[in-house]
Amino acid sequence: MNAALDWTAAILVLLGALFALTAAIGLVRFPDTVSRMHPSTKTQVLGLILVLVGAGIRLRGSVDVGMLVLAGLFTVIVSPVFAHLVGRSAYRERGLRVDLMTRDEMPAEPEVVDESLDEGEDEDDSDDADLDSDADGPGNPH
Repeated sequence: MNAALDWTAAILVLLGALFALTAAIGLVRFPDTVSRMHPSTKTQVLGLILVLVGAGIRLRGSVDVGMLVLAGLFTVIVSPVFAHLVGRSAYRERGLRVDLMTRDEMPAEPEVVDESLDEGEDEDDSDDADLDSDADGPGNPH
């Protein structure tokens, strides 16, 4: 039984190392930031999770397994946030290939969006004020 678990752990660690190697090659070989985000998030995280599971099987019953679980959870939680921030900053800095984009859903300049939101709030506030003054008028007794 112990030999089978040790072999399983070794295979998982080797598979995880292979995924990590693939992610490193992808980071070097892919042409732009958006293409590089894929191996740096998905492939690297899968490789790390496989290595952590293999190490957890090998350390079975140890106190260190809890730390491996925490490391895996932290990586799974942080990876999408990292990818979002990198992608957004690459878009803002014009560091991506526009010919590969099928649709552009982000505004060109964030200041334009902020100004339109500020104008929209002013209009909404004035409408609310008008409704309140009509409700308190002589035609509506309380």
